[in-house]
Amino acid sequence: MTNSRPRPSARDAAGAGALLISVNLVCAGAGAGLGALVGALVPLLLVGFCAGFFLGIFVVIKRFWDL
Repeated sequence: MTNSRPRPSARDAAGAGALLISVNLVCAGAGAGLGALVGALVPLLLVGFCAGFFLGIFVVIKRFWDL
């Protein structure tokens, strides 16, 4: 009997890590930009960073669900 699911490779892991980091940085940048506009740079940067981490995990799960 053959396995229809491909085995995850190191390339898949690197892609997932890069996707997680890029989503995290985009959210942190958006938070910093919004924070610069309203005068609360550091707090909104941290909020964007934390939100980006959880959003990044969600995006990686959606993208690599079949592995």
